[in-house]
Amino acid sequence: MTVSYRLLLLCSLVSTIGLTSILPNASSANAAVESCRTPALSLFRRHKVARGDTLVTIAQRYNLSPETLIGMNPSLHDGSSPAVGSELQIPPYNGVVVEVPQGQTWRQVATRYKVRPDTLFEVNGCQQNPRIVFVPGVNWSPNGSFTQSPRPSTVTKPVELAGYPFPQVAEVALPYGWQINPDTGKVFFHSGIDLLAPLGTQVSAIAPGTVVFAQEQGTYGNLVIINHSGGLQSRYAHLDSINVKVGQQVNTSQLIGTVGTTGQPTAKQPHLHFEVRATSSLGWVAENPNDYLKK
Repeated sequence: MTVSYRLLLLCSLVSTIGLTSILPNASSANAAVESCRTPALSLFRRHKVARGDTLVTIAQRYNLSPETLIGMNPSLHDGSSPAVGSELQIPPYNGVVVEVPQGQTWRQVATRYKVRPDTLFEVNGCQQNPRIVFVPGVNWSPNGSFTQSPRPSTVTKPVELAGYPFPQVAEVALPYGWQINPDTGKVFFHSGIDLLAPLGTQVSAIAPGTVVFAQEQGTYGNLVIINHSGGLQSRYAHLDSINVKVGQQVNTSQLIGTVGTTGQPTAKQPHLHFEVRATSSLGWVAENPNDYLKK
């Protein structure tokens, strides 16, 4: 392990001064985008070791691997059993806490630990320049190397969704993945695709499913979310009007709303921001819509 990734020091900081001191201003607009999840470092909790507790039983209780608990708690690094009455740091997922070297990008950190950059970005609350991050799906080991935890359970291969949100294929104004903001020049992760269409264009469900969200939601603007079979979810953002209600069952090509400019669109031209997400132990993880849409 290089000096730049001082994992043992970071775990000691977590244990002695708490996560609030390590991650200041986690709720500020500069630290997290409104539509993103709470940073993983803000979701840590403590477990007071009781008589009869073992490393394995504690790990099982929180659906974690023993290696994760050892890595997060320096008192266990020498192989010691958890002491009765002591408190252990419990992360929300399997993974490690690392310091991001000066000038390094999300993509470089993700490459080093062999995790998806978009997952790393979202698990850490979509922060732009974090000093310390939680890397999910990585196991700590005493020799300083890292191994991959079992991958979060998601759909194992693309499930074909039956349709397309418009009657005809639309021009993509902004694709899925890492992009450069034309206004600021900064790199950001785009969790869907922006499909150009005139204001008022009818937007249809891409497959049968259940509406689980249908209202205004921060930067998404007017948003409709539909859960489909196979652990998949589609999202339709920046809508002008919404024509469905939560709990409603919809069919392929059923009208769910119209193209608008609500929220904070990334493209200046009217468009639909469309996402496909897959359920996993880390929540709803963004997928490349092009792997699922039938055009």
